[in-house]
Amino acid sequence: MTAMTTAHTSRADTNRRRILDVALAELLRDPDASMDQIARAAGVVRRTVYGHFPSREALISTLMDEAVGALTEADTSARAGVTDPAEALARSVLAIWEIADGYRLLVALAQRTVTVQGIRERLAPLRETKVQLLQRGLDEGVFTSPLPAPALAYAHEQMLFGVMEAVNDGLVTAEEAGRSATVTVLAAAGMPAAEARELVARVSGQTS
Repeated sequence: MTAMTTAHTSRADTNRRRILDVALAELLRDPDASMDQIARAAGVVRRTVYGHFPSREALISTLMDEAVGALTEADTSARAGVTDPAEALARSVLAIWEIADGYRLLVALAQRTVTVQGIRERLAPLRETKVQLLQRGLDEGVFTSPLPAPALAYAHEQMLFGVMEAVNDGLVTAEEAGRSATVTVLAAAGMPAAEARELVARVSGQTS
């Protein structure tokens, strides 16, 4: 690869990264932001944006991929070295919420532009880790639920989406929502509410 080609590739990568960063900020500020608005905010011409992303839907889809990647990384890091299923689940949800809160308006937007199946497919690897964690908790008697682990993982996923919408609608603050959602997820898995609240208070205190 020649120096000129390398420089062109580097510039293209830089432009793409800038467009994504600016697009996220613009869409969080104005969910109806157009490609023209994003191009102006990024300081590039409209053609440059379309050169990287053929449509607004493709741009939002890419942002969703990045969001899921960040969520997966946060989940893995939060559970590292934790053997107790309840604590691992609590740490996971708290860490995921911290990342998801920054993307919650994007998630609401994506649900209008990306198919539900598309969102489910993106979340499949993260969901599978939750299935394994929930199954271990059920096997050890830490959790008790009439739902099998895969169905319970889906229920938890939709619960978090619902909490995001509640924050978007001003029904609860983002700060309150993180801990409350974690307690709710643990309780839905069959953990006594008082124990769930105590665990979340302890874990969030350790990680704050």
